[in-house]
Amino acid sequence: MLRLIWIASIHISHFMRRWMITNRVIDRVRTREGLKWGVPAMLLAIPYLYLASLLAVIVRDGGPGWLNIFILISMWSALKTLWIGPISLILLARVRIHEHAQSRAERRQAKEEQTEPFAPAPMMVGGAS
Repeated sequence: MLRLIWIASIHISHFMRRWMITNRVIDRVRTREGLKWGVPAMLLAIPYLYLASLLAVIVRDGGPGWLNIFILISMWSALKTLWIGPISLILLARVRIHEHAQSRAERRQAKEEQTEPFAPAPMMVGGAS
């Protein structure tokens, strides 16, 4: 039974990762080029919250109870998109600090190479062939 639940959760996770829009957006935002789009991606939470409230009204007014699953999915997607904004800002700050430190180290190394005195090549002593 546990194995069946485990396999089902793997398949559901794979389906959600591949086909849910918020998962694809979050994957794109977490790249270096996409970190700046984290805060605008938070706006995707608005349609998901609206969908959840609309479905909740339908269920409350006598609609089928299985719509609660879609309410949970839309609420989870809204929370994920709200979460990616601050996280992307933190990741962007960390990347910028790392890039700044790396460029500073490269400049320091280039400066040391320029100020290094020229050392003549060692002369061969004895019978060189």
